[in-house]
Amino acid sequence: MKHFFLFLIFIFFNSCQYFDKQVPSEKELLQKELKSINWKEVDEYPSVADCEKISDKKQRQQCFFEIMSQLIQEKLDIDTLSVLYPELDTIEVKVTVFPNSTLKFEPQFPKDSVTYDTIRMDSILRARLIDFPRVNPAIKRGIPVKTQFILPVILKEKEIK
Repeated sequence: MKHFFLFLIFIFFNSCQYFDKQVPSEKELLQKELKSINWKEVDEYPSVADCEKISDKKQRQQCFFEIMSQLIQEKLDIDTLSVLYPELDTIEVKVTVFPNSTLKFEPQFPKDSVTYDTIRMDSILRARLIDFPRVNPAIKRGIPVKTQFILPVILKEKEIK
């Protein structure tokens, strides 16, 4: 009986290790979570007040891009870009929306662009692209994040003859 009792105590203390579950470390959990996040997409795209009422994610994104292109186009219509560069009908503008709702505009020129005075065009664009309506930043996992996108802006419509 004594041997049996000692045997039970021995099994009892050794069996605890079989019930221990390995708890993953914080670093492992963090790495697993970071790998599962798609960093190339946001949960909500930037938006302006006119697009807030749209619930569909893709339609809201399209609305935002259309309004931004239209606003940039309107601000550039009153300038001399079309007079200075009559062959230029479309320009690509890189738009950055920061988490604090500020905007930054950078014209995108071809790498081998010698036709245009890029410094002059850049200064004209920076002078004109101010006073935009408030833009709500993109949201990723409930946190405002910086986003960048390139918008083609039509400077003048092609005339149909």
